[in-house]
Amino acid sequence: MKKCLIFLEKEYEKFCVDLLKTAEEIYGDAYESCALSFDADTEPAEGRFDELITVTDERVQTYDVSVLSGIIGELHQEQQFDSILILATHFGRMLAPSLAMELGTGLVADITKIGHHKDQIEMIRPAFSGKILAGIINTRDNAVMMSVRPGVFLYEDVKEKDTRIWEYSPKEVRSPKIEHVSRREKPKSRDIRESEVLVSGGGGILDDFDMLDGLAERLGGMKSASRRVVDSGKADRSIQVGQSGKIVHPRLYMAIGICGVLQHIAGLNRVEHLIAVNTNKNAPICSLADIVVEGDARTFVEKMIKRIDSGN
Repeated sequence: MKKCLIFLEKEYEKFCVDLLKTAEEIYGDAYESCALSFDADTEPAEGRFDELITVTDERVQTYDVSVLSGIIGELHQEQQFDSILILATHFGRMLAPSLAMELGTGLVADITKIGHHKDQIEMIRPAFSGKILAGIINTRDNAVMMSVRPGVFLYEDVKEKDTRIWEYSPKEVRSPKIEHVSRREKPKSRDIRESEVLVSGGGGILDDFDMLDGLAERLGGMKSASRRVVDSGKADRSIQVGQSGKIVHPRLYMAIGICGVLQHIAGLNRVEHLIAVNTNKNAPICSLADIVVEGDARTFVEKMIKRIDSGN
């Protein structure tokens, strides 16, 4: 039976559990799932994975990818995983290539889809700034490594598993190459991928993009943006939706002044309800919408806010 290792990253545990769906796309039901935690919350993984491996060695500096790569490499030598999946976060994008070098294997980064070609795994990812999708096949007989975009795969299996939890004690821990000079807590902020309501703006409301804050707040959701808004400097890349941004799956997605090219639509994953506001009723996003409002984006936002405030 195939064996798949999933790195459980602190603060991103839910998205890491969703990588079980990636493993299912690769192997179907014929695989054994293993989660590896250094300092993550293991509760979301319990009952979902076949095995949960923890490392609590005091010598381990969990922020040093070289140290972690050495330990995971040692564990791989003992367990011989068929595939290793890492979430494509800021930290995951540093860990994955370091581990690939450690194992002497290839790495496909930021995958968004799994396919199969002549009994081989095909890893699909955006290329050329999201203009095309590239399919990559591992032709060597070694561990398949990939980093996976958060929110692309959603694991919905509710069957409880009897997770075997055990602690791994590394034989050797490298001296850290990073010196810990100081520590500053990162301000906590919500992630648009966790919001059930997204009010998203595009080029049609570029000059009045800040207006969306009021509407999003009244709807109990968050503001997000298309790539055009981000590239213009009106919004931070952390709230960008699309193939080169974040993959989202809210209950309600309100696309205000967004044309909806393929790269943006690729960022919408299982959206329950979509409302499109556009002066062009034939814009690509409108073909996906439950409701299309043909008209000026600014006028729509103003009237929506007024209607909500009036209690109607």
